[in-house]
Amino acid sequence: MSIQPKTRLTPEQYLEIEREAEYKSEYFNGEMFAFAGATESHVVIVGNISANFHAQLRNKKCKAYTNDMRVKVNITGLYTYPDVVAVCGEPKFEDEHRDTLLNPIVIIEVLSPSTENYDRGTKFEHYRAIKSLSDYILVAQDKIHVEHYVRQSDRSWLFSEYKSLIDKFQIQSIGCDLSLEEIYEKVEMEGSN
Repeated sequence: MSIQPKTRLTPEQYLEIEREAEYKSEYFNGEMFAFAGATESHVVIVGNISANFHAQLRNKKCKAYTNDMRVKVNITGLYTYPDVVAVCGEPKFEDEHRDTLLNPIVIIEVLSPSTENYDRGTKFEHYRAIKSLSDYILVAQDKIHVEHYVRQSDRSWLFSEYKSLIDKFQIQSIGCDLSLEEIYEKVEMEGSN
């Protein structure tokens, strides 16, 4: 019995396939990984954060993108789709398609049961290799809970945690404030009526 070796894709092959695909996939180390669909809570949270950023960044030299903007971690080769990403100044893209951002300053991931461990662990390890990244924010969708990591140096991150709808926090790198009340507006938690 012989085992066929897996066909490895180059980044260029991945991008060619991805730009024509009906669904999104991450890419790492020659392999593509399809995304699962999102829950209503996930979609509402992303919309709430995006709307909040849009309003606050309106007259600043920063932009926010939702989960259709691909991000590449140059050092590790990961291509992924954060739920919300912000950039200040001139966005840098991988090529003329302007669909793969290289210099995010803020990345926000809304946690799903299937991706939570990855978002907290391996994915955050990749993101930490992005020199421009200042803030990494994890938002739970099944309870009121936000974790905010702020880069202090190449090797250290300051961690803050918020668990109440009255909590607010500042993202200094882009000059925005977020309140948990706004993040979770119209989100129905399991067990709530």
